[in-house]
Formats: sequence, C-alpha cells, structure tokens
Amino acid sequence: MAYRSELEARVAKKTTKAIIDYDMIADGDRIMVGLSGGKDSWALLQTLDVLRQRSPVKFSLVAVNVDSGYKGFKHDLITKTCQERGWDLQIEHTGIGNLIEDILDQDQTPCSLCARLRRGVLYRVAKEVGATKIALGHHADDFIETLLLNVFFAGALKAMPAKLLSDDRRHVVIRPFVYVGEDEARQYCKESTLPIIGCCCPACGDLALQRQRVKRLIMDLEVEHPGVKQSMLKALTNVAPRHLLDTRLNPPAELRALVPETLPA
Repeated sequence: MAYRSELEARVAKKTTKAIIDYDMIADGDRIMVGLSGGKDSWALLQTLDVLRQRSPVKFSLVAVNVDSGYKGFKHDLITKTCQERGWDLQIEHTGIGNLIEDILDQDQTPCSLCARLRRGVLYRVAKEVGATKIALGHHADDFIETLLLNVFFAGALKAMPAKLLSDDRRHVVIRPFVYVGEDEARQYCKESTLPIIGCCCPACGDLALQRQRVKRLIMDLEVEHPGVKQSMLKALTNVAPRHLLDTRLNPPAELRALVPETLPA
C-alpha cells in the first residue's frame, strides 16, 4: 500500500518512529483509539489504520467515543464516517456533563475533572473490548504546552509520557503522535476529509485560556526563533537531574558527603 500523499508519508513515518522508540505496539495488540471527534484523534485513527495495512506487525483497531452527554454532539456523523471507512466503533454514552458540577472540587477545573472521568470510562471500556493498548491523539505541541503549563501554573517540571502504565498496572496508554505537530495533524485530517466535531461543553471556551496563552507564546517564539518547539520537545528527552532543585533527585545529605570539609585556598 503506497502513501497517498507526501503529508501522509511524513505523518506515518513520524508515528512509526514514536512506536519504535517507545515500544508502543506489539504483534497481536488490539489498539483502542480514544476518538473524541476532534482533528487529533481522527488523524491518529487514520494514521494507525494506514500503518496497520503496511506493517509486518499485526494489530487491530477499535475506536471508542466517550459521549459526555452534552446536547448537540454529532454521534451520527462519527458513526457514519467510521462505517464508510470500515472502522470498528463503539460509542459509550455517559452523564459526565451533568456530574461535573456536583462533584467538582475547588482546586479543579471542569476540564481536568472531565478528562479524569473520561479516562476512567476508557479504562473500563478497554477491558470490555479486549484492548491491550489505549491510544490517545496528543501531539508534539500538546507535550510542549503541557510542560510550560505545569512550569508556569502548577509549579511542576513535567509534561506527559509517550507510554504510560496505569496506576493499577492494568492498562497501557500510548501517544503515537508525540513527534507529529499540531499543524500536521490538522492538515492531515483536512486532507483525509475527516469531519472535525467540536466539544459541546459550555465551559470549554473559558477554561482553555491558559493553554491558549501558552500556545500563542510558543507560536511567537517559533516565528522569532525557528526550531524552538523542536528544541523544547528534545529537552524532554535530555533531562539533567543533577542540575535541578528537587531534593528527591539530589538529597542534600548525599551532596554534603561529596564536598570536602576544607577547600584549598
């Protein structure tokens, strides 16, 4: 099977590199793709389907859409698109949207709580459909933005892993688009004539302000200093623990033992 365009070849090769670098897919895997209806998850599903047809490693795909219960969400369009392309789809209807206001803590945003609840649904459904891996559509820009959001607003030096074992060690989450840029995902979704379906949550616009501000900052930096995004992504693979202030990485007692009691004049 030949790639249909230069863009598809580029996205597929970056995805393949991520799969190899982080050992994401093994022979016989059943990959459950979290399909929100947004550009990133559609592009990931399309890319994995292309790779599935080309790869000597045999794996299967199933798309799962978690419906939060918001009025107006276009389930029919998601279903129609998957049927037309021969993609296995399961839609899980939930009442997450109605639950959020009742259980929201003061230190949480609706978006963060919604993501946690949806992740719990994905974990449950993964077992039901026999999935061995859960694939999410986070792209390179998401990794960079999350890094800066945590530094600026959460006081933590972290982003997100390309491959994650859940706390209960029952699920493996993979992010094969770690090397794929947001612009590439958007273009590939458009080129593949996949319908972008927006979130119907009424709070999404207000609560994305911090991320949008960070996104603009990165875009401005990239214009002024081309390659800065790639440098930030590379930084996540080039950590120097000894040059950080975390005493869990550099216990003061151990450092003191290495310092001579008297230094030469």
